[in-house]
Formats: sequence, structure tokens, C-alpha cells
Amino acid sequence: MKRSKINQVIKDMEALMSKHGMIAPPFCNFTPDEWQNKDHEYDEIRDNMLGWDVTDYGLNDFDKVGFALITVRNGNIKNPKYTKTYAEKLLMLYEGQESPMHFHWNKMEDIINRGGGNILITVYNSTEDGKFADTDVTVNCDGREYTVKAGSQIRLTPGESITIYPYMYHDFHVEEGTGNVLLGEVSMCNDDENDNRFYEPIGRFPTIEEDEPAYRLLCNEYPKVK
Repeated sequence: MKRSKINQVIKDMEALMSKHGMIAPPFCNFTPDEWQNKDHEYDEIRDNMLGWDVTDYGLNDFDKVGFALITVRNGNIKNPKYTKTYAEKLLMLYEGQESPMHFHWNKMEDIINRGGGNILITVYNSTEDGKFADTDVTVNCDGREYTVKAGSQIRLTPGESITIYPYMYHDFHVEEGTGNVLLGEVSMCNDDENDNRFYEPIGRFPTIEEDEPAYRLLCNEYPKVK
């Protein structure tokens, strides 16, 4: 991805958040120059990769497949210093964009439509060898439990949510004609390095072409303490 594209995506997400009354924590507003002078007081942000994350999954087609998000809070299963067992994110998908099919081995999460368009989430159970099962999927949405056929799409309008259980395949599509979507995620501790099982092998972070200065640093770009 070009840095100019990442910069614009972050600005678009800031505008969408403002439109729907969501305010990011202060560290999300630090400039790259300000990060150069942040000492060990901010280690939790560095160690747990809090902050901005824009990914095209290494496919170099962000307008079709990608995600923009902020990790607001998270624990760290690899570091006993951090005892939080929960995480929170804000995420944005553009209309016409999707996020690939995947499940989590350990993490349970709630995905909440915080505003904008409608999100469509396709659901499958996983077989033991990681394929799509043909069994009915138990769905929990805002206190309602019901079953749907494998491969069904769950439609979330603003304010609605779904609980995603471990080994439950899911993807994200924005319903055509409804506009960009702002999502919330409340979950168990998030471990992107070890807890994501994508149906098709893909990458995680983009390869960046530096065509202009960074507006915000991504969560994997923070400088070490001098």
C-alpha cells in the first residue's frame, strides 16, 4: 500500500468516528515526531500493539479486501506484566470492501455495528481439519439464540451485534448501497500472531510504499525508547 493511501484511510476513519460520536484515546492522535520522544510510560501501547492498523492482508487490493482499525485496549498472553484478559477495537470497512474468512482458535468476541451502513457476516462451523462444515450454525445476536444454515449471512444494522465463538468461521461484507461501516469489537485477549486461522493463506501487514510522510504511525511501527 502507498503511505498516502494509509494516511487517507486513517483520516476517513477519524471522520466516520466523529460522525457517530466515537472518540479515540489520546495516543491515537500522536504524530510520528511525538512518538520519537515517548518513553517507557507508553510501553503498554508498544508491547500490546495498541493504536492504528490498516491492512490489505498482503494482497495489494485494499479497496476490495482490507480493514482499518484501532486496538483501544488489549492484554498480552506472552507477557505476564499485562494482566488484562480482554480487548476492545474499533474497525472500519468501506462500502464495496470485505475482510477474509477466518476463525479464532481461542478468542470469543462480540462484533457490534456502531454506525453507518449494514454489515453482512457469513458464518460456518469449522471441521477438525479446518474446512467448512455443513452443519447448522448457532448464532447469538443481542440476547437472541437461533440456528442458520452453513454459509448464511447475518445482517447487522447499526446497534446490532453478534457473538463469534472459537472455531466459527466468519467474514465481513458491507451491504451494497448502505455506506461505510464503523464496527466495535469486544473480546477476550487478542493475539493476532497465533490465534487467526484464515481459510485462504494471506498476510497480515501491508508492504508500504513511502510516497509521503506518515500521518499516524501504525501499531507495528512505533520507535524504540531512546
